[in-house]
Amino acid sequence: MKIGELAGKTGTQVDTIRFYEREGLLKPSRSEGNTRLYTDPDLERLELILSLTRDLGVNLAGVEIILNMREKMEEMQRQMQEFVSYVTEQMGSLPRETPPAFSQSLVPTRQPLPLRRKPTPSRARKAGQEV
Repeated sequence: MKIGELAGKTGTQVDTIRFYEREGLLKPSRSEGNTRLYTDPDLERLELILSLTRDLGVNLAGVEIILNMREKMEEMQRQMQEFVSYVTEQMGSLPRETPPAFSQSLVPTRQPLPLRRKPTPSRARKAGQEV
């Protein structure tokens, strides 16, 4: 869409949109005739900028920080989804094994472990330890 359409959809002035572009907050694509062309993601971004500035009173430096952090978080989320997909795929290719029986475990579970007694003064003297 052209800048006039974007301004009409958001209820803002064309000059305001151009100002946000000069500040680097909006980056529209350009036609061969150098006309600004805005996409739906550009519209959503402008609506977010307007909400931050008008409704929440965030200055443009704060808006820039918020937008950059948001982009980083979206990238991290994308990477995490790729990782989860990879792990899920790898887990599916592993052979299924039955869990070992309790008798095969490193520490037998059916036999109680011997209690370790704290040395009493009489036992400590017999063993030659100090009390």
